[in-house]
Amino acid sequence: MRTYLVTGGAGFIGSNYIHYMFRKYDGQIKIINVDALTYAGNLENLKDIEDRENYCFIKADICDKAAIEEIFAKHEIDRVVHFAAETHVDRSIPNPEIFVQTNVMGTAVMLNCAKAAWELTDGSFQADKKFLHVSTDEVYGSLEEDGGYFYETTPYAPHSPYSASKAAADMLVKSYIDTYQFPANITNCSNNYGPYQFPEKLIPLMLNNALHGKKLPVYGDGKNVRDWLYVDDHAKAIDMVQEQGRLGETYNIGGHNEKQNIEIIHIMIDTLLEMLPEDDARRKWINEDLITYVQDRKGHDRRYAIAPDKIKAEIGWEPETMFADGIKKTIAWYFAHEDWMENATSGDYQKYYEQMYQGK
Repeated sequence: MRTYLVTGGAGFIGSNYIHYMFRKYDGQIKIINVDALTYAGNLENLKDIEDRENYCFIKADICDKAAIEEIFAKHEIDRVVHFAAETHVDRSIPNPEIFVQTNVMGTAVMLNCAKAAWELTDGSFQADKKFLHVSTDEVYGSLEEDGGYFYETTPYAPHSPYSASKAAADMLVKSYIDTYQFPANITNCSNNYGPYQFPEKLIPLMLNNALHGKKLPVYGDGKNVRDWLYVDDHAKAIDMVQEQGRLGETYNIGGHNEKQNIEIIHIMIDTLLEMLPEDDARRKWINEDLITYVQDRKGHDRRYAIAPDKIKAEIGWEPETMFADGIKKTIAWYFAHEDWMENATSGDYQKYYEQMYQGK
């Protein structure tokens, strides 16, 4: 049974990846989920799989070398999927050092521990061991509004402390590949959306605010463009890269769903009104009057757009979920899990670890 070490598996993308992997490889794999459970780590995301014999949660910080070394010592790790990171640009502006610590130093610890566990006496590595570092399109900087795409060969030009820390982490991984022939890949993905996304990010924030009649804050003129990727499509891409990708290569994962932020909000308003029952009282306040423009974010990149040509050509992956379908699936999930959103916005989700794991 192949064993996966997933860092940040209680977060949005990490938890969706774990669900995807158990759906695909039920009974064939073991997953060890390591998460520090900072503000965005939510074990409620994994309630339905927490009692599986082939799943294990360990509360640990990826910067804690002793804790990570112990995990590698106790378990025969075959795959590392490294999601764990501070990811919110807004939070990186007043507190950049936290992002450097987790995203750069934490990645260094993960690389060193995996290298020590997998390296043979002649400097080569055990067969079929693989490390995948999950990164972002933000490392490439900003594109012009009228065209162009990010490719794997696009020079790095990060503009925020968050993207700079991820760029530094990418470079660390690249250096281990080049220096040690370390068995790793890097993926750079576009904006994800879907179930379990913490409600500070655009789509769940707007959804929650709209349902409660609160203002929908839009940075600047709202015309910043992002490429949107449904999270299950991302999980599938990560699995395919680990199993079929050429070691040492970087693969860009894009959704072919470019939208302006203001366009996303209009689509969400229309979709909510389409999906809410006619007698739902919330329909009376969900409209464009909720939209309010606020001062733009510092260093706000204008446009991101990924060309996933390489991953399609080499591995055969391409996005399957168009935004119109993905946003309906996302909203339907939040409708069915309003208690999850309530716990996430109130902070009660942070009590779940104590209730379920303390003393075990």
